[in-house]
Amino acid sequence: MQTEPLFSAIIIFYNAEQFLREAIDSVLSQTEESWELLLVDDGSKDGGEEIARGYADRIPEKIRYLQHPDRRNHGMSAARNLGVRNSRGEWIAFLDADDIWLPMKLAEQKMLLLSHKEAGLLYGSYMYWSSWSNELTKATDFQPGISVPPNTLVHPPDLMLLNYPLGEGPAPSMSDLVVRRAVVDQVGGFEESFSGMYQMYEDQAFLAKVYITTPAFVSGQCWSYYRQTPTSCSAVNQAAGNYHEIRRFFLEHLEQYLRTHDDRNPLIWRALRRALWPYRHPYLSKIDSLSRGSLRRFRRFLPNLNTTSL
Repeated sequence: MQTEPLFSAIIIFYNAEQFLREAIDSVLSQTEESWELLLVDDGSKDGGEEIARGYADRIPEKIRYLQHPDRRNHGMSAARNLGVRNSRGEWIAFLDADDIWLPMKLAEQKMLLLSHKEAGLLYGSYMYWSSWSNELTKATDFQPGISVPPNTLVHPPDLMLLNYPLGEGPAPSMSDLVVRRAVVDQVGGFEESFSGMYQMYEDQAFLAKVYITTPAFVSGQCWSYYRQTPTSCSAVNQAAGNYHEIRRFFLEHLEQYLRTHDDRNPLIWRALRRALWPYRHPYLSKIDSLSRGSLRRFRRFLPNLNTTSL
C-alpha cells in the first residue's frame, strides 16, 4: 500500500528553461523524504517541457508532469490550482521555477508543524538572491526579515495588518511557505482573475484569504533563495509603470472579497480604506501629500530660527 506524502511540492513554470533544473534539483536535495513533486507546465514554448518530462520519466514514483488540457498559458494562479487539485500531500509547498530551496527546508518545517498543529500556514525568512548573476553586480544578497518576533504563532487576521500590502512588514515568499491543503480548499484556492500583468499580486490575493482564515507560525529561519532577475513579473511591471494599477486592482478585489464573505473586522477595513484613499481621491491625496511635505520642511526649519532677533 502506497503511503501518501506529507508534502506536495508544486513548481509552476512558463518558459523557465534557464532555471528549471536548478529548482527541481533543490527539491531532490531535500533531507526530508516524504514529498511528491508536481511540475505544472503553464504553456511553455521553450525547452521546459522536455526538462520536466525527463525528470518525471526518470523518477515517476516521486515526480509528475502536468499541463492544461489545451496546453495554453492560463497564468500563475490557474497553474497553481491545477497542481493543488492533483496533489496528495497534507501540506502544499510552492517553489517558483527560478527559485531554490535549501536542503533542510522541508525537514525543519516538518518539525515545526508537528510542534504547532494548530497552524495552517508556516513560513520564515528568505534570501533576495542577486549574486547568482554577474550582470547584477551592484545588487547584494539580503534577507528582508519578518514582521513578528521569530517563532511566533500569529492568529487571524493579524498578518493581514502586519504584512505587505496592507501592513509595513515584508510579505512571505511563495517559495518559502507551506500551507495546509485543507486550508487551500477552504479559501477556494488561487484567484484566477489575477492573470496577465495582475499576476504580480496573485500571491497576495491568495495570502490575504489565508491570513483571515487560519493561524500561522512564523519562523526566523531562512529556507529559500528568491532569485532576482530583470525578467521577473515584478521587475517587468515595475519597469513598465504598472505598479499602482495592479495594486489598486488587488485592493478593490480584496474589498469585494471581504464584503462577499461578510468580514466586518474594523481594523482591516480601516487599513484597506487608507490604502485605497490615494486611488479614489487622487487630488485630495496630492494636496494632503504636499501639506505634509510643507509641514516637514517647516519643522526642519524651526531649529534654525534665531528667536532672540524676533
